[in-house]
Formats: sequence, structure tokens, C-alpha cells
Amino acid sequence: MTTSPTTSRTVSVQSLAEDLRISIARLSRRLRTLRPDAAGAAAPLSLTQFAALAALERHRAMTPRELADHEKVQPPSMTRVIAYLESRGLVERSPHPTDGRQVVLSVTEEGRALLAGERRRKEAWLSRRLDALTPEEREILRQAAPILDKLSQS
Repeated sequence: MTTSPTTSRTVSVQSLAEDLRISIARLSRRLRTLRPDAAGAAAPLSLTQFAALAALERHRAMTPRELADHEKVQPPSMTRVIAYLESRGLVERSPHPTDGRQVVLSVTEEGRALLAGERRRKEAWLSRRLDALTPEEREILRQAAPILDKLSQS
């Protein structure tokens, strides 16, 4: 049985899709599960808490409902996340500028510092792994990075 170029291309694209899915999922999981190395460090945030804090930083300020919608979680779940972040001094509430019934959440300096530290730690881990690659492998990844970003935006 012979395969046509179209069939061969389809199998090739499907195989690439599977390989990328597995590799990206493993790398993402590995980065998510990194824990602080320092003894006595504060308990790390859950993935949901970290994502909510990062979303608040990125959007500067959001109502609890906007944050819940953005993170695709139910408002009662987000209420618990916000309460925890607030108890750690990572977010603060302020009155909504036009609706007295609502509050606006924003990230505190301590929250920004925590996010920056997490990002630095993960980038340091990834840098050490990249150092172990050959220059050719690093160049391939350098060229692939904008393509992967393009895929993530589509």
C-alpha cells in the first residue's frame, strides 16, 4: 500500500501535534511544580491563587467578578482565593470608582515581589536546562519561540 503526499503530510502534522502536546505539557507541568528552595519560605501559592494574582497584576485592577470570569471559576471559589491572597497581604481592596456596591482588587507591592521572585526562579531553572543544550539546539529553540507564541495566541 502506498501513501499519498497528502496522507503523509497529515500523518506528519498529527505526529508533530502529538509530540508538541506531550513535550509542552511536560515542560509546563515541570515549571508549575517548582517549589521554593529556601528553607522556611512561605507556603507557595496554589496554581489558582498564582494565576489570579498574575491576572490582577497584568490587568492592574479588577472586580472580584471580573477576576472570576477571567479565570473561568465560579465566584464563590474566587472569593476563597481572594480571601487567602488578601490574608497574605498580596492583594488589597479599594472602593469601585463608579459603583459603591463593588470593590476593586489590586496587587500589593508584596504581591508584585512574590510574582517577580517566582518568575526569576522559574527562568533560572529553565536557563540551567538550556545551558545543558548544544548551541545548535538553543538556536532551534530561539527560532521556535515566536512560532510557539503564535500558536498560543490562535
